[in-house]
Amino acid sequence: MFDTYNLKDLIAFGIIIFWPVIPLFWIPVHLMTDLFRKLGLTTYILSIFAWLPIVYFLYLVKDALLFYRVLIPSFLSCLGWVLFIPGLILHFLTGVYLRFGLIGIPEISDKIKIGLVKKGPFAVTRHPTYLAHTMIFVSAFLISGVLAVAFIAILDFLIVQLIIIPFEERELQNRFGDKYLQYMKKVPKFLPKIKF
Repeated sequence: MFDTYNLKDLIAFGIIIFWPVIPLFWIPVHLMTDLFRKLGLTTYILSIFAWLPIVYFLYLVKDALLFYRVLIPSFLSCLGWVLFIPGLILHFLTGVYLRFGLIGIPEISDKIKIGLVKKGPFAVTRHPTYLAHTMIFVSAFLISGVLAVAFIAILDFLIVQLIIIPFEERELQNRFGDKYLQYMKKVPKFLPKIKF
């Protein structure tokens, strides 16, 4: 299967096959929250069934996807590893603080209530999950040089900034009201403020 592939290729291919979850799940959930609340947990089953044929297709064309790459200088590849590990840790921490919120349960179910999270990574950025995605995707490109991963990193950043965050913030304002508006004033949207 992946006998001739190295860790860099596996990281690149992992990004390529898991990224479609974002347009298949997160965009529809934020655009049509009422519909997915009616569907409830069936949303996950539908998302998996939509994702599996894409994974199969991507697996079939994996050699072509991993073939097109650029040579990344060693110092940038090292920077990639420096960003990759903290990106994974940030994503994990976000999951710890959000619990079920990381997988969208509050958006599709009224039964599970999660309060506004303002601790941990959420104390320095309102959207640490998306910052973690950016760190992971950019670093995966720097590590592997695979052009498909560079395309995903750019596309993900644009979709997150232009579609997902605006819809998510609207939904959070509806859910938490003034509490969320005050939080928005105190905490930056994406990049943490660096104090010297």
